[in-house]
Amino acid sequence: MSNSLALALLDATAQAELVASGEITPLDLVDAAISRIEALNPSLNAVIHERFEQARADAASSSLPRGPFCGVPMVLKDLDGVSIGDPYYAGTRGVRARGYIATHDSYLTAKFRAAGFVIVGRTNTPELGLLPTTEPQSYGPTRNPWNNGHSTGGSSGGSAAAVASGMVPVGHAGDGGGSIRIPASECGLVGLKPTRGRNSLGPEAGEAWGGLVARLAVTRTVRDTAGVLDAVQGAMPGDPYHAPRPARPFLSEVGADPGRLRIGYTIDCPDPAVPVHPECAVAVEHAAQMLGEAGHLVDAAHPTVWDEAGTVSAFTTHFINAFAAWTAAEVASLGAMSGGPLSEDDLEPNTWAVAQMGAAVTAVQYLDAMAEVSRFTRRLAEFWAIDESTAGGYDLLLTPTIPEPPPALGQFDAQPDNPLNGLFRAAAIVPFTAPFNATGQPAISLPVHWTPEGLPVGVQLVAAPNREDLLLRVAAQLEAGTGWCERRPPVFA
Repeated sequence: MSNSLALALLDATAQAELVASGEITPLDLVDAAISRIEALNPSLNAVIHERFEQARADAASSSLPRGPFCGVPMVLKDLDGVSIGDPYYAGTRGVRARGYIATHDSYLTAKFRAAGFVIVGRTNTPELGLLPTTEPQSYGPTRNPWNNGHSTGGSSGGSAAAVASGMVPVGHAGDGGGSIRIPASECGLVGLKPTRGRNSLGPEAGEAWGGLVARLAVTRTVRDTAGVLDAVQGAMPGDPYHAPRPARPFLSEVGADPGRLRIGYTIDCPDPAVPVHPECAVAVEHAAQMLGEAGHLVDAAHPTVWDEAGTVSAFTTHFINAFAAWTAAEVASLGAMSGGPLSEDDLEPNTWAVAQMGAAVTAVQYLDAMAEVSRFTRRLAEFWAIDESTAGGYDLLLTPTIPEPPPALGQFDAQPDNPLNGLFRAAAIVPFTAPFNATGQPAISLPVHWTPEGLPVGVQLVAAPNREDLLLRVAAQLEAGTGWCERRPPVFA
């Protein structure tokens, strides 16, 4: 099999099987992926740094690791980790103008390479990953292969567009408030945010955004997500904390019987000011019905802390202080990395405004903010059964991933009189995703529904800490019942 379209139809697991059997070579896979990127990227603007000649050399090398994904092409996001010898701009025009080139691999990048993946390019991302859409001034918008006028989500929107369009089967992604799950929902993909500490963020950081950030990938199939998680999970020296190793490979959970689980579902938004679009409600109700038909005990329920007057708003207020402080620190770090402080001219108005807010946050205010985040998340996590002694606890929570279908491009742009327009617009996208970055629980977005206009709509499943196994077992049940793997966007391969 060498036809580029035929290869594009295969997930990463199937492509690796072809290499392992000797039917094709890693170079065949990489050449086919490059041809697809060259054909599709002009219309999508997903890949912003080509790495074609290096990828061909890597694929043809006798030292290519014979890992579980040997020869499979993938893309890295221009954020959430570096790759030696490649540009890293974090979506900023200031760092791009300086032409920064990374001098080492992040641990996650090194693990992707050890698994046999061949990196063919880096993908577009919003500046510093601050917005849930991929429309940076530095590179322009990434366009959704399901409808080019709509967002791919963010901050992993470039990777999501590359995978959804069939350029590559796997795209690196990171998630600090929904940045794996939101692009997965908007592009019709599988997106798992792992448990806090499951994957290392080193050597650049022990934790990011106070522990909210987790990193993995977007894929088209549950088995690919499980296989990638197996390949990269595990602590590295110096990590401040780590999730316990699984009892068996995550790939073993795909197709395994989850038993009869207790699953709560809701379309009630944690933020009462944010309406849930009818198509997102339909997606949740459809998934709940399928899970009931699979034998699970499914009922309408959500964490009671969502209903307590003032609790969510207090969490939000404190979270904004912390978010601003993290942004200010990240701007300073990028400047130090690339040769000097970044100025207002180097950054987008939204980023500069948030960083200026963060620079004014005192240490006491920051610690108070994190204490409030901790109080809220402890209450939130009471919904899940941690063990058999947790009376009344649920195994999973089912929600919309985001409260609306993929938004039209341009809605997050800064306005002359309102540089924070993008941040305010983002508040209506993240209410279902961001709380579980705070708790550190694993959560997965699954593409179970499409609108009459053909836009994908994902649902989110959330498990107790360290229970990715449950998520993968149930995700596989929904995958078998919906056939999302067979759907293709209008812009594909």
